[in-house]
Amino acid sequence: MPLTVEDVDRFEAFRPRLEAMAYRLLGSASEAEDVVQETFLRWQAADVERVEVPEAWLTKVLTNLCLNQLTSARARRETYVGQWLPEPLLAGDPMLGPADTAEQRDSVSYAVLTLLERLTPNERAVYVLREAFGYAHREIAGILDVTEAASQQIFHRAKRHVAAGKARAEVDEATARRVIDEFLAAATSGRTEPLVRLLTEDAVAIGDGGGKVPARARAFEGALAVAKFLRGMFRPGKAQRALAGGSVEMYATTVNGGPALLAVVDGRVFGITTLEITADGIAALRSQVNPDKLERATRQWAASDHGEPLVTLF
Repeated sequence: MPLTVEDVDRFEAFRPRLEAMAYRLLGSASEAEDVVQETFLRWQAADVERVEVPEAWLTKVLTNLCLNQLTSARARRETYVGQWLPEPLLAGDPMLGPADTAEQRDSVSYAVLTLLERLTPNERAVYVLREAFGYAHREIAGILDVTEAASQQIFHRAKRHVAAGKARAEVDEATARRVIDEFLAAATSGRTEPLVRLLTEDAVAIGDGGGKVPARARAFEGALAVAKFLRGMFRPGKAQRALAGGSVEMYATTVNGGPALLAVVDGRVFGITTLEITADGIAALRSQVNPDKLERATRQWAASDHGEPLVTLF
């Protein structure tokens, strides 16, 4: 039986929540859109008159599609060139979803999305459903076909794993912006020492080029190693300009709810670097330069009023 207008409207009203859920589960906006569309096709093929609670039915279908995707993604990422990082989303992107509570904001932060890659698919699903969307363990048990006690155990295990990988408490927005300004000044100074002073001793720098843009296969670890890498990246030269394809405009922005630097070349987002800033300094820099994962950000950037760049490189 074909869907009525009311059935389609009901799905569309729930689509933003489904997309936000799928993004947190998969770490990819493009894959999230595909999974939500597949969920709609399942809704279209279902006998919707027999579905008692449409939102619960749609959440269960979407979550299980994401679980299948996560299982196959693990195999694909074994052959991924270099480091794998999530697809970054600029402030205002509806796929970021609910941000009313600290838990909801934290669950979509770039640092936490990266940490979620360490979890099993079931752990990730329980963590997202509980932490970001407030589902009761009884509801999660029904979605995943596990017991309520098992859902509670999985959640506590997932939360421990995420907490163990997180940096120290982050700083407020004003402090973060000041650190970004100091970071840019230090990175363009041509000297290593100013950068070292801004980094924590155990700072790391990770880049995802997806095999399409050069990026180190392993993370840089330690303040000095990270500082030397950054000094080289920001040093003016023909090689850097050729790699970027022109002059690079640098902007301070907000990505996944946290501070970030955005590199733009001729209106195209060339790279996004999120900064994990703590009271002790910059603990991690995660750079997304895989062009496939920057298409959405480029579209959103082009449609926004972003003012003048902080600095133009090369």
